[in-house]
Amino acid sequence: MDYREIYEEWLANPYFDEATKDELRAIADDDKEIKERFYKDLEFGTAGLRGVIGAGINRMNIYVVRRATQGLANYIIKQGGQDKGVAIAFDSRRMSPEFAEEAALTLAANGIKAYKFESLRPTPELSFAVRELGCVAGINITASHNPPEYNGYKVYWEDGAQFTPPHDKGVTAEVLAITDLSTVKTMSHDEAVAAGKYEIIGQAIDDKFIGHVKAQVVNQDAIDKMQKDIRIVYTPLHGTGNIPARRALKELGFENVYVVKEQELPDGDFPTVSYPNPEAAEAFALGLKLAKEIDADLVLATDPDADRLGVYVKDSKSGEYIPLTGNMSGSLLCDYVLSQKQEAGKIPADGQVVKSIVTTNLVDAIARNYGCELVEVLTGFKYIGQQILKNEATGKGTYLFGLEESYGCLIGTYARDKDAISATVALCEAAAYYKMKGMTLWDAMIAMYEKYGYYKDAVKSIELKGIEGLEKIQKIMDSLRSNTPEKLGEYPVVSARDYKLDTVKDMATGEVKPTGLPASNVLYYDLPDNAWVCVRPSGTEPKVKIYYGVKGTSLEDADAKSAALGDAVLSMINSMI
Repeated sequence: MDYREIYEEWLANPYFDEATKDELRAIADDDKEIKERFYKDLEFGTAGLRGVIGAGINRMNIYVVRRATQGLANYIIKQGGQDKGVAIAFDSRRMSPEFAEEAALTLAANGIKAYKFESLRPTPELSFAVRELGCVAGINITASHNPPEYNGYKVYWEDGAQFTPPHDKGVTAEVLAITDLSTVKTMSHDEAVAAGKYEIIGQAIDDKFIGHVKAQVVNQDAIDKMQKDIRIVYTPLHGTGNIPARRALKELGFENVYVVKEQELPDGDFPTVSYPNPEAAEAFALGLKLAKEIDADLVLATDPDADRLGVYVKDSKSGEYIPLTGNMSGSLLCDYVLSQKQEAGKIPADGQVVKSIVTTNLVDAIARNYGCELVEVLTGFKYIGQQILKNEATGKGTYLFGLEESYGCLIGTYARDKDAISATVALCEAAAYYKMKGMTLWDAMIAMYEKYGYYKDAVKSIELKGIEGLEKIQKIMDSLRSNTPEKLGEYPVVSARDYKLDTVKDMATGEVKPTGLPASNVLYYDLPDNAWVCVRPSGTEPKVKIYYGVKGTSLEDADAKSAALGDAVLSMINSMI
């Protein structure tokens, strides 16, 4: 059927509710809108679903959620895991509770027990709950930091990480095999409870999760000595972080935690920001205002599902608050945690630091300094989780720290996804430790640059929405893949990695070797002097993303080199559109 026929089917089929049909009748004269909603299924990708809330097969709604869950249930049954159950969490977004409930009822109708959190919870707690409850899988209803009109559906496997091959492909195939949404199984809430296939979870998991977060502290003495002197501003950006972050900080002893009142309570409309992303300066406007009023040491913001953490730190010399990128805060935490472990004699011979391929090369230098192996994985924290699982399965390698540039890190292995609750605690702990030494976190950052080099990393995005946008993104990747640039800005390309074709080509000799990582639509260019560029389509948004990094001799030198390289690459990409 073409998009018009599917649209008419939704209007005619009694399976779809009247509110859905009213929404569709309202667009009867807008062919472009009908096409956008019905020209394809909302893509069930390697992380699950993410899209605009609304009626249609290319939108997030209860029918698309049921179909995804039926596909997951079919796969679980084929794997013989139906007796283990599935944990379900959700964030503060519009329709998140409803989507979580629909997922639970579809699982129950398929004979699989659903363990659903009583109210909103952070992503890392869902990851923890999957393993703690011995579940075969997990579902998290969230669109992370996307704008308010979005929601999403992430699938986790029994190791607590977002699913990876072969499970991602297996579940996807089962979802795509369901062509008639009205064939999906569901049942009433009361029937699910009576059948013993629906259980509400909450405080018991909370207590254990917070216990593991607190257990990652590497210098409680610093907290005990400085807890009264550290002033912390925190905002959950209307999301899930408020209760767990404040609880963990309080139980560890931090006394001066100031929460941004306007952003404290959950609200799926995110009224104080255009989109709730801790990477965006606007997310910090209210927090910085409060910080200046109380002379805070640092300002922290977690995204709606509390897996990403943004931070501003005070520069005591200028009195200004300086933003740290995910690369900067992740590197700062990595160096702090490893330094404390080294001091305590707790870095094992097989210690590992794990990072994604688009994360700063500063982490490589830090890992070398502490005698740790640096393991590179594809973009997506699930691959860091996969490395932890590999270590456990083989008995080789001890995970110490993992991070990716998109404001996410994990200390410890209690969860298998990035954890902004733990990162919040760790940054406050680090602030206490450095303050004990008469330093701010910005002083610590500069000291790290002086020791390892002034690494500067950035990312630019080109948004290309809709059907035409997808075609343009593919055109860009195809063009770069078939015509490797000789230079990027002032830098000659030393080698070109194509993760889709599994090749690394030496541009001088023509020698080709494998990447050693799974296939992914990613192009990476190694440049001289620790510089690099990477281009990939976003896995969650209609964007092509350009990552790049340089190494300078000072902050000013690194800034200048980064700006020049970024402008050159962006100009090259724009010329292809």
